[in-house]
Amino acid sequence: MRAERLFQALGLVDPALVEEAVELRRQRTTWKRWAAMAACLTLVLGLGFGWFATGGFRDFGAGGGLYSGLDSGSSGGAPAGSGVDGYNGAEEGITFMSYAGPVFPLTTLEDSSRLTAERTITWDFTPGAYPDGEPRQWGAEVSDTYVLRNDTDADIAATALYPFAGSFDSLAETRPQVSVDGESTEITLYAGPYSGGFESTYGAGIPDTMNLDTLNSWHEYKALLENGSYLQQALKEYPVLDTPVTVYQFSDFSAPHADYPAATQAISFDINPEETTIFTYGINGMEWDETFRRYSYFVPDGMRNESDLKLLIVLGEDIGPYSLQGYENGGCHRGEEIDGVSCTVARSETTMDAVLDRLCREYEERYGLSQTGRGGASVSFEMYRGAVSELLTQYGVISSTPMDRYADGRLDDILSETLSHHRVLYLAFPVTVPAGGSASVNCVLWKEPSFDFACSGSENEGFQGYDLLTGLGSTLKFTGQSAALLNAENLEIAGQNFGFNLENGITTVNLAPETEHYYMELRPRGD
Repeated sequence: MRAERLFQALGLVDPALVEEAVELRRQRTTWKRWAAMAACLTLVLGLGFGWFATGGFRDFGAGGGLYSGLDSGSSGGAPAGSGVDGYNGAEEGITFMSYAGPVFPLTTLEDSSRLTAERTITWDFTPGAYPDGEPRQWGAEVSDTYVLRNDTDADIAATALYPFAGSFDSLAETRPQVSVDGESTEITLYAGPYSGGFESTYGAGIPDTMNLDTLNSWHEYKALLENGSYLQQALKEYPVLDTPVTVYQFSDFSAPHADYPAATQAISFDINPEETTIFTYGINGMEWDETFRRYSYFVPDGMRNESDLKLLIVLGEDIGPYSLQGYENGGCHRGEEIDGVSCTVARSETTMDAVLDRLCREYEERYGLSQTGRGGASVSFEMYRGAVSELLTQYGVISSTPMDRYADGRLDDILSETLSHHRVLYLAFPVTVPAGGSASVNCVLWKEPSFDFACSGSENEGFQGYDLLTGLGSTLKFTGQSAALLNAENLEIAGQNFGFNLENGITTVNLAPETEHYYMELRPRGD
């Protein structure tokens, strides 16, 4: 049936103008099938890793490993502070399975060559400081303090930027709290794009870009940030997508759920792939063969935890005639067609921006974006909405370098992964350093450690890794940096290059200006 009628905006459809769905059968001889297994697998793996990724400061399967007898402050058998690299021959510490990213230095937007800075960073391992209040030691509260000095005869006003590694869905817990001269200050949050890359599912032998390849070392953060382009993208306006699109919305669903709990609706049509790009939302399956396309979804039954909003968005040439058919389940196999599956299809014309705005609001209402936590409110709707556009244009189907992960046009994935993608975020705030005087800046943040998953069989299970970058991306001229540990009496250091020695009470050290990266790996004493 040809959908002829045009509508001005999504959600403003005259019921008298919608087309009633018809059940027409269309047979194809061959096709490739894609089903929504990736989302299910992600859920299973997420639950699995969430259960096992407990690290070593809890008693959930973190074994003693090979280093349970190491003395506090030891570094692969070498004395702390000796300059010998980490245990097991790791020159810059362990490469953990889950890398939390380093603590970055403060910087400024402007040229700050007339300012000098002294930095003191402290890791506080107080038991029970964890956001959920449990009496354990997993992660640390980090206080990163700067004294900015101005030896000129005029006040210097600057816009300070404090970078931190995180994601939107963890922002409420990881966002730093900033004070200037002991007082809270006005802060603006900026977010860089996804910080990682993409890798093949099967390795170099079968190259593709289906899997996320997150950063797993400080070297990769250095490559990301050192030329300043990442920061510049974080400060840019989000892309505007006012491109016209045609939207088909499915509603008024009906199916014999009593007989077929997984009853499925499929829409089939032909396109010219050179002229038409298809995006979907709320669609569970896709099949294609050259010009043929078939999209399908489980008919909503009021019980499944998924959106009732089902959209097919057409960019470019319209799809033309289409057919609708009900099936017993999401397999949509021949011989499994059923009657009694129907819906209403409404066709409208709008812009991609309007579609994304609607979907982001639907996603916000459904899953929420504004929980509060240790660091305050999480990502704003405006930032989330902008980052969705950014991801779509950077790596989606309409990108100049599209990734296989997003090649099927599933906007559900774009919306979800925008929240979970690792990125570097920046807190911007004003600082004025008086002539001949100084100003202090204190940034306090909760820092989760890097770790290997429990039950992974890794010899590094039970260790927590923390690292620090002394100058990457900073415009400040540092005259000194130091580091300290608090409430670490029940910990031992298995690897480091700081020079701490807990056995001998050395918990404060000066850092060498030529050393750009410091690291330490800790575990509870006696484990």
